Amino acid sequence: MAKSATRKRPAATAAAEGINPKAPCSCGSGRRYKHCHGSGYAPPVARPFEGLPGEADWVALRELVPAATATLRTADGREVTLASVLPGGTPALVRANGEILLGVQLQTSSDDVSRDIGTALAAALEAPKGAPVDPGPIGAAGSAGPRLQEILDLGAPFEVTVRDDFAFWLEGTDPGAAALAGLEHANEAILPTVRLPGLDAAYWVRPGNERAHLRWVRPEPEERLLDALARLGAAEQLTLGEGTRYAGAFRALGLVVPVWDLPADIPAEEWVGPATEFQSRLEQALTVAEPLTSDERRSRAGLLSRQVTLR
Repeated sequence: MAKSATRKRPAATAAAEGINPKAPCSCGSGRRYKHCHGSGYAPPVARPFEGLPGEADWVALRELVPAATATLRTADGREVTLASVLPGGTPALVRANGEILLGVQLQTSSDDVSRDIGTALAAALEAPKGAPVDPGPIGAAGSAGPRLQEILDLGAPFEVTVRDDFAFWLEGTDPGAAALAGLEHANEAILPTVRLPGLDAAYWVRPGNERAHLRWVRPEPEERLLDALARLGAAEQLTLGEGTRYAGAFRALGLVVPVWDLPADIPAEEWVGPATEFQSRLEQALTVAEPLTSDERRSRAGLLSRQVTLR
């Protein structure tokens, strides 16, 4: 008899002392402990950056933006420089002057990206100046430290600065030839990117000479956003103007990232107006509560066929 291809579910683990199996799991998944980390299988946290100021920009720095920084403040008042990526995908480092740099784009991730990055930050906060940061295992084996939501000042603003290169990696250091060569190699991979001012998490990027794109991380729940986009699509109001086209969307860390194709020869700053006008149309569409019409349902089906999940 052939063996069944059904995978055996891991045995449930006993609840640790003091944990109510029916209580929400502390990982932030929204599930009960007994159906989450207490089940022997830890499902990914759908929105690991939920609750942080600038959640949509956190997703953008993690998935879309090549070179950018932002200033974080911990709950006890320490400042940390967040970077889209650090040399070699290092999770964190401490400079000789005590400045902490924290990376968002890690080489490996566990079921909770917030805990992975929080683990690295907690280790960096304890590391001596100029010393290597050892956060322990991060990734598939699971990270043992706190989540970002437990460490950071959740009332502090989150303001992103997009960089033209990775020169900030070497600020305040005396780099050798190898470090300079690595920096030059990393800079060659950067695509021209601009965060559109006045619009949360809207990023213009030009991957080549023929087309540019607007990638806009949206904070709305997926189903509600798709309904609104479908209404605009059925009304032929989904573009950003002449020469533009709605290309599709990414799903990334619990949020949807609509993408538009744009002419490459128009500077990024000139898309602020059209994008602001689209924002107004979208906000209006988000207020509509009536069921979708047949045309809007067809539009929604087309939108779903052009969505890709980033993993």
